[in-house]
Amino acid sequence: MTALRQTRQVSLRYLRALYRQGAWIGITLTQPLIWLLLFGALFKSIAHIPGFHGDYITYLTPGVVVMLAVSSAGWTGMGFIEDINGGVMDRVLASPVWRGALNLGSVAQAVLTVVIQTVLIVLLALVVGADFTNGVGGVLVLLLVAGLLAGIFASLSNGVALLARQREALIGAVSFVLLPLTFLSSALMQQSLVPGWIHDVARFNPVNWAADAGRAAATGHWDWGLVAGRVGLLTAVLIGAATFATRAFESYQRSL
Repeated sequence: MTALRQTRQVSLRYLRALYRQGAWIGITLTQPLIWLLLFGALFKSIAHIPGFHGDYITYLTPGVVVMLAVSSAGWTGMGFIEDINGGVMDRVLASPVWRGALNLGSVAQAVLTVVIQTVLIVLLALVVGADFTNGVGGVLVLLLVAGLLAGIFASLSNGVALLARQREALIGAVSFVLLPLTFLSSALMQQSLVPGWIHDVARFNPVNWAADAGRAAATGHWDWGLVAGRVGLLTAVLIGAATFATRAFESYQRSL
């Protein structure tokens, strides 16, 4: 069985497990809509601050997309913890399956979920008045950066799950990084209006890279240099995160 087929089978397994959880599907599809409406209503007066450009819902939409990519994909490792507790992981690792396929299959399920959420956010944003000035092409780039960011945090989540093997540890890790990474980015506020130290830290924040690229492509003036640069950085981090998750299997097996 090729690596591609192995990845596909792992992905289908996790998708089937998700399909059986009707309540979770409902929450997953509803959450992005609630976030967009609540954040849009709560912070809409930001658009009146001197120096803020455009309307807030248009600015916010890519920010909500990247926030959900981190939040949704961050829980991917829960599947690995369930497999570890159920003895499934040990049986799978006794087979000749490529370890990378175990991570990539799980990541593919997380990325698909985030893409669906992003489509729903974009549709709702259009209904409430957002202006996607660059049309379908810009939205496709927004989908791309959301998928890359989801892949990064899904891989990191899987790696942490293999090393920690406890739900509490993974929950703590996701909760620890979600808000800081969000507020140390341009997800909710233009960088020109934040303290200088936040602006400096945001330069090294993958969430900010994704927000900048998605916003420039979907709702701003096309800046191919910025978009390509941020996509390149996200891709490099994704490769590193996937490598970390794959090598975490070795650490897990040595500890058995």
